[in-house]
Amino acid sequence: MPRRTDAASPRAVTTVAVVAVLLALGALVSWQVGGLLGLSHTAADVPTEASSAAPAHADAPAPDVRTVIAPDEPDLQLAARSVAAAYGARGLAQPEVSTQDTTRGPCCAIVADVDPSSGMKGEQFTLTAGSGVTITAGTAAGARAGLYTVADRIRSATTVVPAAQDGKAQGPRLGLRLTDVGAVGLDDDEAAFASGDNYSLNSDVVGSALLPSAPWVDDAAVATIATQFHELVDHAMQQGYNGVVVQGFLEYLTFDDLGVYPEGDPHVARAQAMVKAFGPVWQYAHDMGMKVYFMTDMLAVDPPLKEYLERTVGSLDTTSPQLWSVYQDGLRELFRSMPFVDGLMIRIGEGGSAYKLAGWDYGSEVAVTTPAAVQAMLRAFLATAGEARKDVIFRTWTVGLGAVGDLHTNPTSYDTVLGGIDDPHLIVSTKYSAGDFYSYLSLNPTLEVGDQRRIIEVQARREFEGQGALPDDLGALDQTALQHFLAANPHVEGIWNWSQTGGPLYAGPRALYLRDGFWQLWDLNSYLAVRVATDPDVDVAAARADWVRQTFSSEPATVAAISQAYALSRSAITDGLYIGPYAQQSVKALGLEPPPMMWIFEWDIVSGDTATFDTIYALAKDHLEEAIEQGHRAARTADQMRDLVAGTDAATWTDAAQRTAFLDALDYEADLFTTLDAYRETMLRHAQWLDTGSGAARTAAQAAERRFASARATHEERYGDDLQLPAYNFTAADLGLERSGRDAAMAWAARGLLVVVVGALALGAWSRRRPRFAGHRGFHLLWTGATRPWRLDTAPAGRLDRAVLVGVPAVVLLLSRCVYTWFAAPVHLLLTLGAWVLFALVAVWCAPSTRRSSVLAAVGGVALLRSPLLLAVLSWRGPGRYWFGFWTLPGQRAAYVTVAFAAFCWLFVAVFGALRPAATRRRAAGTVTLAAGAVLLVGGAIVALVGLEEVLTAWNDQLALLPWGLHRILGFCVYLGIPTSLPTDVALLGAVACAVGAALALAHRPRSKTDHSDAMR
Repeated sequence: MPRRTDAASPRAVTTVAVVAVLLALGALVSWQVGGLLGLSHTAADVPTEASSAAPAHADAPAPDVRTVIAPDEPDLQLAARSVAAAYGARGLAQPEVSTQDTTRGPCCAIVADVDPSSGMKGEQFTLTAGSGVTITAGTAAGARAGLYTVADRIRSATTVVPAAQDGKAQGPRLGLRLTDVGAVGLDDDEAAFASGDNYSLNSDVVGSALLPSAPWVDDAAVATIATQFHELVDHAMQQGYNGVVVQGFLEYLTFDDLGVYPEGDPHVARAQAMVKAFGPVWQYAHDMGMKVYFMTDMLAVDPPLKEYLERTVGSLDTTSPQLWSVYQDGLRELFRSMPFVDGLMIRIGEGGSAYKLAGWDYGSEVAVTTPAAVQAMLRAFLATAGEARKDVIFRTWTVGLGAVGDLHTNPTSYDTVLGGIDDPHLIVSTKYSAGDFYSYLSLNPTLEVGDQRRIIEVQARREFEGQGALPDDLGALDQTALQHFLAANPHVEGIWNWSQTGGPLYAGPRALYLRDGFWQLWDLNSYLAVRVATDPDVDVAAARADWVRQTFSSEPATVAAISQAYALSRSAITDGLYIGPYAQQSVKALGLEPPPMMWIFEWDIVSGDTATFDTIYALAKDHLEEAIEQGHRAARTADQMRDLVAGTDAATWTDAAQRTAFLDALDYEADLFTTLDAYRETMLRHAQWLDTGSGAARTAAQAAERRFASARATHEERYGDDLQLPAYNFTAADLGLERSGRDAAMAWAARGLLVVVVGALALGAWSRRRPRFAGHRGFHLLWTGATRPWRLDTAPAGRLDRAVLVGVPAVVLLLSRCVYTWFAAPVHLLLTLGAWVLFALVAVWCAPSTRRSSVLAAVGGVALLRSPLLLAVLSWRGPGRYWFGFWTLPGQRAAYVTVAFAAFCWLFVAVFGALRPAATRRRAAGTVTLAAGAVLLVGGAIVALVGLEEVLTAWNDQLALLPWGLHRILGFCVYLGIPTSLPTDVALLGAVACAVGAALALAHRPRSKTDHSDAMR
């Protein structure tokens, strides 16, 4: 037998080189994927919360007075009436309120005296006990602070003038104590709350008063809003706040000096009507002694303003002084038309359609995204504010936003952006936590740096912890944060409390501060926040008892029981809504910082995606039993809290209906935590089975899932139609459970299919000399096309062989991808199988007729050859294990992606090799390029036509890979930074590839004899 020539040696060397290159490309892609996922974690420095309850104590007697005397000024008379009302709230004779012109003497009176010669400044005052109480201050602000302090102590039944304070100057530690506008102006329509899936973040307070045409504003609606605002101001001042932040800016501006709006444009008349109608409403806060700040997102725009900026500036270049000069003109107009306004608060980190009021063309764009833009904006606004002796409050909430994306939490970025701005009119406002208002977050390090005036943002109605439906006492946490920052930064001078702000209005409980629902449940946090701001060393437990005494009951035992329930509330929340071993880590993934809750993303959506639970399990696996026990403990704590409140006598409550509402809230909490406890264990045990294959873990997961199914049914039956205490949204959880429940079956299906595929490949590799049975040649062509496509011959194949050539790869592709997607993701099948089919059709159409079977053999062979890799992974423990490895095991992911991508690229090499015997390299390469370009062109065009966000949403809903709520709340493109132009760009790239491929493959295409014969028929 003659020896083979060494002609095969160069081919072998070339093949090895090509495989090496493909593997290198696969390794590069694997490295890029790993970098994109970027999963890392460090231990978070979680602040401690030492919450305790004050013991029961007897009431201290109130001063026996007949009159409260204060200067004849609206703000001081309001404060004096608060003192008198405090007596009435105690069930005592309510003293008269008079001015200093009264003929009554100071005997048996509480007297507020403003004495500029006293030397006291700002809100300083003294309390002096005698036959009554004398409040002495150097300013009206000091007299107000003294009167409200006395009123609070009378309502709390504590000593009004402690001996240690008698005659000594005192006053609030922080001079600026801001509140939001609560629920003022918010629509309380029951139908809007009933849907439960409106995640709009718009919180405009004037929407109910707007008319589509002149007179533009409904006077009756304005009167309603005014009443609500007056109540908010009176309540906030009574608690100790001295400033309010009102939404609005652009809607009050005409830009008459610039001519932004064309002649007759309704924006002008509407803005004038807004100033006329709402100016007096907001001025009430000023008249009662509060500072008033307006708040806006930047860049604030409406269509005519945007067109004006693009026409005069040339673009929306936010580094341009010319652009900001337009807004400077608007700010001057605001201060001129409403001179009581003390300044403007600016946020740049959020904006867009989610914040836009329906039917309202005022909106915002996230456009201030660089340090230069922030600096240009602030310098412009500060120059204008300085002229008017007003302030600009800049919020550092820029999470994930361009080059200033970590300004909120990174001291270095803070210094880069704001370090060069030293202006006495600048106040920087920052959330106390290194992130959003979640628990388990470190204190924000940027509040420790900078020379600017600083205020600290806190949230009373915790949006991520039940949106006010659950008791959640934040007093100890607020105190810990405030004491820390006061010690670290001498420039901290205030707080901004959110009594209602944060999260969507309608995708949550119908509870509106001071208006509807059991808003008292979180009013505690508004009270404690300002008490801590007034005195950072206050006894929080005693202050809580003061509020309970004012709000629920004057019976010491009842006060103590309610206080104890509140003291337990934080442990219930942090155990029930968080998975501690995960939450205690500061995690980064996908270039973002996932929140410490994450398995509830966000607000009320219980997640079911693999990325969330695989990551949580991976970080908690060494403390898995602790993580699961935490859920059990939360349910027990909720029961304990209910027992405490249920043990109180209804007759001791000021309002028995409040006791019922409190018990209903605690029943809801216990039910919710029982349901979440079962779900937590289900998902963590399932992840444990995916990781270890433990039969005990799988059995435990199945038992927990049965508990969850029962608890979830009860939860939805009890609370599914309850607007005050709405059921949590388990849609995403259902999607996840449906798929995880199929993992074992999919593993067996993958094993069976893997045997079939390996058998098919073995048949193809068996005996190349002659077919062993009908259809054997088809298997052999597939094997050759996958492994040595350049050796494919053109000998005709029989009908059964052709059926094998097309049918076997098609069936394997279909079934393997069905198994991969749990038989639940038609969008994925359409995209992937459609790409294979389109590539094959174009490649076959472009190939010489003598090589079409060869091209089919190459495409089908590669499809068949790649499938065992996927099936081998799926046969482990189903698609769940595949994704577990992808999200959490970088070594396994790297190996798989490297080989899988190399095998994918081998498709192009194989088709090229199948074409080469009848085509030049140029034409073979052109055919491959054209086929690949067609896939990009058609796929990109379809996705662009449907919409990238819509396609990603449908794909993710069916595969349950990333949080279901991403699209509903933020959008995949926004959250993950995916450009919306991507499918169009892909289609354009495909069009270019098609053009290049066509030029190479089809130009001067030579016809074979068979082609000529076909053409003559």
